[in-house]
Amino acid sequence: MNTIDLKLKKYFKGKKVFITGHTGFKGSWLSYLLHKVGAEVMGYALKPKSDNDHFCLLNLQEKINHVEGDITDSEHLNKKIINFQPDYVFHLAAQALVHYSYANPFETYSVNVMGSLNLLDAVKNTSSIRSLIYVTSDKCYENIEINRGYHEEDTLGGQDPYSSSKAAAEILFSSYYRSFLSDKNSLGAASVRAGNVIGGGDWSANRIIPDCIKAIEKDIPILLRHPNATRPWQHVLEPLSGYLLLASKLYDNPSKFYGSWNFGPSHNDSITVKQIASLIIENLGKGTIEIQEPEKNIHEAKLLQLNCTKAKKLLNWHSRWDSKKTLQSTADWYKSIMNGEKAEDITFKQICEFFPEIK
Repeated sequence: MNTIDLKLKKYFKGKKVFITGHTGFKGSWLSYLLHKVGAEVMGYALKPKSDNDHFCLLNLQEKINHVEGDITDSEHLNKKIINFQPDYVFHLAAQALVHYSYANPFETYSVNVMGSLNLLDAVKNTSSIRSLIYVTSDKCYENIEINRGYHEEDTLGGQDPYSSSKAAAEILFSSYYRSFLSDKNSLGAASVRAGNVIGGGDWSANRIIPDCIKAIEKDIPILLRHPNATRPWQHVLEPLSGYLLLASKLYDNPSKFYGSWNFGPSHNDSITVKQIASLIIENLGKGTIEIQEPEKNIHEAKLLQLNCTKAKKLLNWHSRWDSKKTLQSTADWYKSIMNGEKAEDITFKQICEFFPEIK
């Protein structure tokens, strides 16, 4: 397994870290990881949707500064960030579901665009911040389903409301930084675009892993709409390692690492939706697959790849786990929970396996 010298404790121990969207899937992993390396974490997000959420299973509300708030509430967000005076900010809060965006386009644009504007404005008003990681999505690119993978300079766009809202959030970041933040010599800022993230603790609707787990638990077939579609699948800890590495670089050298960055798996490790479902079934020892007709008027791309040459060359970042290890770890997390193991135990075990320096 390849390793990356992140120096997590050097950069984050004792530092104040503000995270939006900390009650979400990716946000809960990041919050817990930073808590374990000794950071003082404040999370700002909507309340968890259920007691089964990863955030709740980790009892994170007792481990970090937990603030329930809406990213669209500019006054509340500003007050919390300014009072906390963080060193680092990770912006993960989002309406992150493609299907949901069709039913709720106004909410999607409000959260993903105007909520992001509120966050950027709060950063402008807070002098302590040295490093900002602004998370969007691989779906911010105008996807014409090319094989080479999208570079950071490729055209932004999106057919569905979610994708276009993330493209708009990227344009907003670039414009706002150049207009209001570029003269802050001590502030480093970057937008990051990751692939389809999987791992333990995700229960969101219309996502492949949660759909597989829920179907297996109910002893019903796993329904697949596009069995041959591929995505840049990666374990949740993969992009987080990129975000943390980039955040530390921005902290030390703001101007050099400003811009947009892709964090995704190798093109040689691409697998289909059906292969993912089959591997989850194999790892859990049960389950069946059924192919269903795609929903009408709902666009879903069949091919999406990221080109991560920039991160590999300039950050020395690369994926640590291949698809087989990623799916095995994901299945092991859910299997452990089904067998009565504590979520914190299996989560910390996998973090230590991925980041040996934390042990």
